Amino acid sequence: MKDLENHNRKIILAITGASGSIYARKLLEKLEQLKSPIEEIAVIFSDTGKEIWESEIGSKFHDEGSAKEFDNKTFYAPFASGSSQYDTMIICPAAMGTIGRIANGTSDDLIARTADVMLKEKRRLIIVPRETPYSLIHINNMKILTLAGAIICPATPSFYSNPKTIDDLVMTVVDRIIDLAGFDSNGFRWMKNG
Repeated sequence: MKDLENHNRKIILAITGASGSIYARKLLEKLEQLKSPIEEIAVIFSDTGKEIWESEIGSKFHDEGSAKEFDNKTFYAPFASGSSQYDTMIICPAAMGTIGRIANGTSDDLIARTADVMLKEKRRLIIVPRETPYSLIHINNMKILTLAGAIICPATPSFYSNPKTIDDLVMTVVDRIIDLAGFDSNGFRWMKNG
């Protein structure tokens, strides 16, 4: 999908209880800055994800631009059904508990149900775990999700762009997520940016 098609895109961003809220915040900012705006960005927080956001970001989340928050405790959201036209879900950061529930089909909240919908409808599901090290259980859950069609993109920064700040380092992950979601991130490219 090219940047010109962004106005038709509906994205879901789930923010769960892993450290790394800065990735989600920078991802939202970047999605809002794309050349043509995305039609809608649905935002879902797990309870712990919201607490960690407030602790790490220092403020509460507020709907802005195309972003609208949905309650994780209800299935009364359009994207809880395969009949919706949301084409991409990004879970960033993704807690291992959330990954485990999705991998094992436990759709007990809106985040897990939406991920289940994305998988069954063969739509794009990008999962950004922020955990280290991985246990065998973590690896097996990520294997199950990969085999089911999800993309696992660990929040592992790259250094070949010579980042100067924490934000620069965070953007090496965010730009990769943007690329995987089918947008042009205009980020650093190995052997292309000179």
